[in-house]
Amino acid sequence: MKPPLVPLATLIGRELRNEKVEKPFVKYGQAALAKKGEDYFLVKLDCQRIPGNPATSFSVFAIFDGHNGISAAIFAKENLLSNVLSAIPQGISREEWLQALPRALVAGETSGTTVTFVVIDGWTVTVASVGDSRCILDTQGGIVSLLTVDHRLEENAEERERVTASGGEVGRLNVFGGNEVGPLRCWPGGLCLSRSIGDTDVGEFIVPIPHVKQVKLSNAGGRLIIASDGIWDALSSGMAAKSCRGLPADLGAKMVVKEALRSRGLKDDTTCLVVDIIPSDQPVLPSTPRKKQNMLSSILFRKKSLNVTNKTTNKLSAIGVVEELFEEGSAVLAERFVSFEFFSALLNANQCP
Repeated sequence: MKPPLVPLATLIGRELRNEKVEKPFVKYGQAALAKKGEDYFLVKLDCQRIPGNPATSFSVFAIFDGHNGISAAIFAKENLLSNVLSAIPQGISREEWLQALPRALVAGETSGTTVTFVVIDGWTVTVASVGDSRCILDTQGGIVSLLTVDHRLEENAEERERVTASGGEVGRLNVFGGNEVGPLRCWPGGLCLSRSIGDTDVGEFIVPIPHVKQVKLSNAGGRLIIASDGIWDALSSGMAAKSCRGLPADLGAKMVVKEALRSRGLKDDTTCLVVDIIPSDQPVLPSTPRKKQNMLSSILFRKKSLNVTNKTTNKLSAIGVVEELFEEGSAVLAERFVSFEFFSALLNANQCP
């Protein structure tokens, strides 16, 4: 049997009772190699939920992989965070803020961009993604968790069905002689992704609605690897995690890029952020011991029926290491807005005397 989801208030209460209220250290490293110059990244360590109150601080990390130009990637980098924060009611508690954050991430350019957007508040990690950049979590025990979903049409049957059911066409390029080549694409437009920001010239079938997952780490911490597809086309999630284990975050990011370059060469922009969430009483993240995975190691998250590229990399960490708080991948706007409006109304009601 799968364990039930644990309410966020219960988890925070456990911390208070156990006097484990110290926020973890967040250390990061970044490395990149440019082929087309369309990758961008965002790092902000000094965000504050309540301006002027350092106790409400949180960190933001993001990767933007542009296509057909750089303007959408630059626009998203400069505006996405403020747009998300403006959608969250002011004056609410930290618990309510963390619960509202995933909903707030529902978010005339002909360029487009993928986005993997990560918010770290204490031990709580919230990830929103569109496109084929990826965020993985490497925790003690050597278990690698996939916190994003790949929106490539070639890999995601559920997204292909959504596009065709909406009236779009999915197929490969036709060349002289009727031969089909290349990955599956959405027509009109020919984009091989089903979700991105921008791309207004490819019709309504390409949507900017992210897959969102929110998890809470144990006080053992963990390592996030956030990277563009230049990494993931060369390395599996497990290979990327293994390549940088035992290294500090800055050297780890360089090693992941180096390993991708060694495996595939520089065929695309290659950008990687390695982020360590470290207990406050430890100077560095402990190296992950190598041990066999037991039968319980993948029983953690209440999984939804989402198509994932590589199911072996989506096995999640052992019970007690990570708690799932939220997951939503629907691309149906009506479903998301109804849920968001209900939650906003609930928050507003809680503020009433």
